[in-house]
Amino acid sequence: MKDIFKTLLGAAAVALAATTTLAADWTPPGPIKLMIAFRAGGGADTQARLIAEELEKRHGWKIIPEQVTGKGGLNLAAVLKDAPADGTVIGMAVTETFGYNMAAADAGMKPGDFTGITTTAGFQMGVVSLSSKGWTTIGDAVAAAKGGEALRFGAMSPRLADLAYLLGKAQGVTFNIVEVRGGKAVMDGVNAGDLDLGFMAGIQSKGVAAGDLVNLASALSVPLNQTPDAPTFADLGVDFNSDGQFLFAGPAGMSAEAQAAMSAAIAEIISDPDTGAGALIAKAFGGPLIVSGAALQAQLAADFDASGALLAAASE
Repeated sequence: MKDIFKTLLGAAAVALAATTTLAADWTPPGPIKLMIAFRAGGGADTQARLIAEELEKRHGWKIIPEQVTGKGGLNLAAVLKDAPADGTVIGMAVTETFGYNMAAADAGMKPGDFTGITTTAGFQMGVVSLSSKGWTTIGDAVAAAKGGEALRFGAMSPRLADLAYLLGKAQGVTFNIVEVRGGKAVMDGVNAGDLDLGFMAGIQSKGVAAGDLVNLASALSVPLNQTPDAPTFADLGVDFNSDGQFLFAGPAGMSAEAQAAMSAAIAEIISDPDTGAGALIAKAFGGPLIVSGAALQAQLAADFDASGALLAAASE
């Protein structure tokens, strides 16, 4: 997976360099509506709003953030698909929206209906619990489940619910999987004792650092930056993972100038640790991960095409 990301990043850098001259002369023809697929106040929503503020400061673009949540980003995608393709309507979601979620919902949408502008960061997706439970790894939670505890497992998307099911299956237990709206809702549920464990995609970093939360496992194909000793899903017998990124996208048909200008402007902001967005991404999400242009479009198409294997495994 690391090699794949390096290839994508290299291709994105070449594409970005090739379009810099075209992008320099582009300005939006009016205010930009930024639709955000995440509930207000969470890490992803904060990231989007900090980027919007810095775009306004640096480029003078008027940006109007608006929450369009629900159905794993598909509500946003349905609106975005039919929006003007002149750069005045964009959205922030996750690659999962345009891959697994579209494939699973069979909602008549596909990645080719959209223009991938740029990714911003990867997930630091962990399976997290309160440290007060005394668990230090997912093995402790599994032992509790085998001892008779009914464990409530929070997931904020259908794909993650499938992964939680497959994790339980691989470990010989059945979790009570509870789908909620967003990583903040998972964290709130864990902190309140309404959930025993759940997926969090970076929002847990402060709690882990303070010793209040613990990363029991990495739901990625690689270890978590903050807790590198936590087992990955592959270590736990699960053939799938939650690899993906946050991304900005527009409707299909956006001009190369608009796409390049936006991706270059966003990349500049998130790569600067002195900006609020750059600092947040470095702290909560392990630093920027920038894929844009043709490389991003190809990644979204590949994710969509590959979703069938996970859907089939989770239906067994």
